[in-house]
Amino acid sequence: MSGFPVSMKVLVEEFAKMPGIGPKSAQRLAFYILRSSKNDAEALAKAILNVKESVRFCKICNNLSDEEICEICKSKSRDKSLLCVVEEPNDIIAIERAKEYDGVYHVLLGSLSPLDGIGPSELKIKELLERVKKDHFKEIIIATDFNTEGEATALYLIKQLKSSGAKLTRFAYGIPVGSDLEYADQATILKAFEGRREVGKA
Repeated sequence: MSGFPVSMKVLVEEFAKMPGIGPKSAQRLAFYILRSSKNDAEALAKAILNVKESVRFCKICNNLSDEEICEICKSKSRDKSLLCVVEEPNDIIAIERAKEYDGVYHVLLGSLSPLDGIGPSELKIKELLERVKKDHFKEIIIATDFNTEGEATALYLIKQLKSSGAKLTRFAYGIPVGSDLEYADQATILKAFEGRREVGKA
């Protein structure tokens, strides 16, 4: 980036830290900001700071929320006997788009990945087990991704939840093997819910 002012270099470097943003994309974003009005740039900066200051994890399910408890957990219209376990808050957005599921969620905030040093204690698994013990769910749907880490997480959860008394189910088809739930379209999510199969039985 020779020839760039120092402030532009810093901005490009900051954009390049974002997932999925390579050097060229980072430069395009930096030039977009440069060409934007001062008001637009200030609005973007304010939005970023507001997110950092106001958004937190729901104390019940770990979904993103502006308050201590998220809208889904607070809702009186949701079926509190159904629990869907996902890896990230993005997965909830994908599932809600399909308008098939009316239960509640538990977000693990990641998946098991021993090579990266991510074990059960790094995820919200302890909180899940405590919640299941307290709330006595009728069905627990394990909706982790269909990649290596997601499958390993699902197997671990099935083992831990087998004695919970709840019916354990897993998406059966619709989500391609190796894919992330957040990228699935509405029809695919719908198929995955409709075809979920019971797991954890001896």
